[in-house]
Formats: sequence, structure tokens, C-alpha cells
Amino acid sequence: MGPIVSPKGKREEMTQEKPLLAQLLARFESEGDEVDRDAILDSFLEYVLELGLEPYPAQEEAFLELLSWKHVILNTPTGSGKSLVALAMHFQAMAEGRVSFYTAPTKALVNEKFFALCDAFGPEQVGLLTGDASVNRDAPIICCTAEILSNMALRQDDVGVEYVVMDEFHYYGDRERGVAWQIPLITMKDTQFLLMSATLGDTSELQKLISTHTTREVTLVSGGERPVPLEFEYRETVLHEAVEELHGGGESPIYLVNFTQKASAEQAGNLMSINVTSKEEKRRIAKELEGKRFDTPYGKEFQRLIRHGLGVHHAGLLPKYRRIVERLSQEGLIKVISGTDTLGVGVNIPIRTVLIRQLYKFDGERTRILSARQFHQVSGRAGRKGFDDRGRVVVLAPEWTVENRRIDQKIVAQPHLCLLYT
Repeated sequence: MGPIVSPKGKREEMTQEKPLLAQLLARFESEGDEVDRDAILDSFLEYVLELGLEPYPAQEEAFLELLSWKHVILNTPTGSGKSLVALAMHFQAMAEGRVSFYTAPTKALVNEKFFALCDAFGPEQVGLLTGDASVNRDAPIICCTAEILSNMALRQDDVGVEYVVMDEFHYYGDRERGVAWQIPLITMKDTQFLLMSATLGDTSELQKLISTHTTREVTLVSGGERPVPLEFEYRETVLHEAVEELHGGGESPIYLVNFTQKASAEQAGNLMSINVTSKEEKRRIAKELEGKRFDTPYGKEFQRLIRHGLGVHHAGLLPKYRRIVERLSQEGLIKVISGTDTLGVGVNIPIRTVLIRQLYKFDGERTRILSARQFHQVSGRAGRKGFDDRGRVVVLAPEWTVENRRIDQKIVAQPHLCLLYT
């Protein structure tokens, strides 16, 4: 599902001062806790239709289960509209005059959802809690990292949160951070949870565990069909050649996957020799950057990359820099984004092609091959509903494999060179 927006100018009877969702919520202001659930559903579907969308069957099922006050495990592919289901839960909470939280594993994703929900409900209705910032903390909708909610659940007998959206819920099984997803489920017994992930396996034991610790039923809503199918390709070529071929073939925007922040910056700089933007696009980028300050140690290099149509995106960047990359990407001005695999964790940047440099990463103890879940999480970002008829995932062979293949080709063409490589 694309970015959450509030359509304007589509209904003459509604004023333009507030987002459409805020206007629809005004219908429930005088009803208190006794809100008709059918009316909530009708109002939210009115919003969905105004967006020009038709809910998928999995979305419709999730809407109904949430309105039945059940926990919902939403296990559907990337791009299948989980964000819209989360929006429905926030809408339900607001209609009932209750508090809802949105949690995610990364500050980048939390910040992105904060701005999206501000657009949808109005900035006065949404707050932000991360380790770096606190904004409007008494708002009825709060966006925070999973650890923030976990700490609140441990320190307070009653957190006072009736609805919680846990995005990227597969982190529940992470050996280092999983406890932050587990604690709220154990301690917040009266809270309704929406648990979302594209890469969950068998959830039967999880459903039993949640139902044991809470007073609600647990429903699994799943679906295996992607709205935008993926194509996979393995290439034995060097990075800059792959980028040139993909961009020249109309396969951009491209997301270049790295597994460290340092590698993300280095690989973006290595692509400066490739021209991926037209003069007109460079002019538009320059206009977008007018008035922006790049006064940090990395600011000069970051600006140089952006003006060339190249972006860098990872948690180590300042939020203002990440916002620039996200905004220019959504406008189609950034053709290649070099970042870490955390972009696979929900950040809303339009991507047609995911380019994976390697299939192994250091996990803190040793170098390991990517798990199937990690690969699916990263590759799932390819393909944009409404823009692409398919997404593309390209995996590059290791550099030494490419080099050895080229040496073999040289020897075949010129056998006398064999002595140089033996």
C-alpha cells in the first residue's frame, strides 16, 4: 500500500481545514464508549473509497476481526496493504475515544509512520516517542519504538493503552531484541494487539501463548499472493555495470542493499561515475534543496550524492537527511538508493528493483548466510502497486567469482595468458 494520505477536494460537503479522517471522526464525538461498530466500519470504508482503493479480502477480514475486539496476526506479503489495516485500528481507537500505539523496530520507520499519521489524522492527534525525541506525548495516537512500549509495560501497572499495532512482528523471535515484543503481550492483558509481518512462519504456538496471557481471542489473517509479483535474477557482473544496465533498461528506482552503514556510504560514492539523472532532473533536485542546510560533517558528501540522483538511507543518518531521500524518492528524482537491509523493515520508499550485493552478513558473532526470512524481507520491497506490473530482485555474484570468470574468459580467448594466472 502506498503512503497514507488524506485526499482533498473530493467532497464538497466537507471542509478543507482538517484531513478527511478527522472529519469522519467528528461523527463519533458525542457517542463516548458506546460507538456502533458498523458505523465505524462504514466511515472507514468511506475513506478507503475516497482514496480510490478497493480493500483486498485479507484487509476486509482484518477490519472485521479488529472491530470484534480480537487480537489479529496479519501475515500477508509486502505491498498487500498492512498499513491500511493499522490505520483502521487507529481510526477505531479514535472513534471510541481511546489511546492507540504504533510500534516498530527502527527509529526510521517510526518517524516515517509519525509523519504519515500526521497527514492522515492531523498533527495534533499524533505523538512521537523515541530515544531521541518526544513530541506531543499525550496525543491519542503515539508512534514509538518497540523498546519504549516494553519499558512502559515493565514500569507501570496500567499503561493506559487500549490498542497497539506491532509492525515487523517477526522481531518477536529475535534472540537479542525479541523481548521488547514479548513483554507487552504478557503484561498488557487488556490491550488489543494487531501484529503485522510479511515473514511469519507457523503461528499456532504464538496464538496459544497470546490467548493464554490475555482475555481476547486471537485470529490469524494470512494471504500468500503478492499484489505485485517478483522476478529473481542472479548476475555475474560488477556493481556499476549492473546499475548501468538496470537503470538503462528502465528498472529504476534501484535499492542497493548493504549490511553496514559504512558500506552504504562507500557504495553510493562508488556510483558517482554513473550518470543516472537528466539535466532537468538535476535542476529539480537543486530547487528542492534550496534553503536546506547541510552543515554536519557528512552533509557536504550527502548533498553531492543527492544532486547526482543518488541517495543514502540508514539509521545512522540524521532524520532530516532521511526525509530528504524519502521525499525526493517519492517524486522520482532519486534513481539509486544505497542503504542497509533495514529498508526492508517497512520504510515507505518507492522501489522497482532491489539489488543485493551479497547473500551473507555479520550477525555480531560471525558471518552467516542470510536466512530465508531475511532474504524475503529485503526482496519484498521491490515493486510498487499502481506503478509496476512486477518487481525485480537482482543478486550479484561475489566479486571474486566475477573476477575469476573474467580471467577464464581471457584465457579461452588468449591461451598464452594462462602462464600469467598459474
